[in-house]
Amino acid sequence: MAELSVLMSIYIKEKTDYVESCFQSLLHQTVKADEWVVVEDGPLTEEMYALLDRYQKEYPDLIKRVPLSQNQGLGLALRAGVPECRNDLIARMDTDDIARSDRFEKQLKMFSDNPSLDICGSDIDEFEETPDKVVAKRSVPATHDEIVAYQKKRDAFNHMTVMYKKNAVLEAGNYESCPLMEDTYLWARMILKGAQCANISEPLVFARIGHDMFKRRGGWSYFKKYRAGKKQVYKTGFISFWDYFYTVSIQFVVALVPGKLRGFIFKKLLHR
Repeated sequence: MAELSVLMSIYIKEKTDYVESCFQSLLHQTVKADEWVVVEDGPLTEEMYALLDRYQKEYPDLIKRVPLSQNQGLGLALRAGVPECRNDLIARMDTDDIARSDRFEKQLKMFSDNPSLDICGSDIDEFEETPDKVVAKRSVPATHDEIVAYQKKRDAFNHMTVMYKKNAVLEAGNYESCPLMEDTYLWARMILKGAQCANISEPLVFARIGHDMFKRRGGWSYFKKYRAGKKQVYKTGFISFWDYFYTVSIQFVVALVPGKLRGFIFKKLLHR
């Protein structure tokens, strides 16, 4: 067992069977974390409370629950969770995804081999029904310089895969509210603070996707939120106006095409 905290957030719309699959993948790691910090982002269903109660009863020294009285959204929920983590190394995990059994082992070795490293992510395999039926992949750049250059146009980290140093996150100001891109905003500020970055060129997480995800990423309302979030990133000075204009223009097209075409773009063009 490693001195490692896993940081997760749960809200009312999540499915208990997805969460249980996620938890089981964490329990079957080749190197296990010694703490799970679970932020309850507002009131949950009775079924979800029952699931969390069962796991907390079975693993009382492992699970630390952080209840929030109202739903805050992922970014602010994680902002509340980071200070609650007792370890300096924190692994992010989305509760509808599944970690490959050697995920933590591989990332911990990266930090052990590179003491100056502040954040390390990986590629992902994306699935709709079961992890053995991969429908798309998202590969990300591996080295620090490649990550910094890539981050100016698209996210260079798959958020659900990252492991980072708590102090580096807090020094950059922790997660902050930023429409649709709390993670993007954090990466920009961490890089500006001198954070050293890396990715492992293997899919260490199976990420769940579906038609609902493609629907949520479309429409005029979604585009306006995206544009507002990207403007916050632009104001940090990390990206140029051209970077801002280019990415917003691409998103304008993707957000307004029909849902089926958007799904094709994500699966076949943006995620390969």
